[in-house]
Amino acid sequence: MTRTKATFLDGLGASLPIVMGYFPIAFSFGVAATRAGFTEVEASALSLIIYAGASQFLALALLSSGAPVLVAAFTLIAMNLRHLLYGPALMREAGEEATTRLAWAWAWGLTDEVFGQALGALARGQKFSEPYMFGLGLGAYASWVSGTVVGAFAGGGALEGWPAVNAGLGFMLPALFLALLLSILSRRQVPVIAVAAAATVAGTLALSATSGILLGMLAGALAGVIRK
Repeated sequence: MTRTKATFLDGLGASLPIVMGYFPIAFSFGVAATRAGFTEVEASALSLIIYAGASQFLALALLSSGAPVLVAAFTLIAMNLRHLLYGPALMREAGEEATTRLAWAWAWGLTDEVFGQALGALARGQKFSEPYMFGLGLGAYASWVSGTVVGAFAGGGALEGWPAVNAGLGFMLPALFLALLLSILSRRQVPVIAVAAAATVAGTLALSATSGILLGMLAGALAGVIRK
């Protein structure tokens, strides 16, 4: 397959669907953080430094409820261990033409949605390039941080008059990631998805929702490795 080259600007352009999903959710996070008692600067710093998407809402709930910082930190680490698999999976899909000279920098931006968009681009015949990954990751990161800043300075009551919007924002991140993955779904991936889904449901029913998510991620990863 002949792959086309991709530039930094191509990456920025490809990040637009992610930007449209990230900004309103980050806005709601900024609002929620200030409502929970964090200052505008503290709320902005949570997104600037942690950049963990939906996991930040969990961190916010843990910290505002008085949970120790170490407990919150280890909970977030456990929930985001899946990101360790994104880089190797992307490199495997890119093949021998992949370069990793600056991976230490662009890999930091490999969120669920960035990974899905990058994987989809490779599946459509695009050649892997680090400038593209920088553009894709930077667009997503900038929208998340700016959305948080705007929401934080808007104040904790910014969404009180819009309960339907406030409720719908919580579903935007998983919906965006699901849409990106469905665009590159193939029949050979269905068994892996089925294993992950079954483990998630079983873990949720037997233990808790967090445990179910972790078990689903681990089961899906193992099933993917075995199937390969």
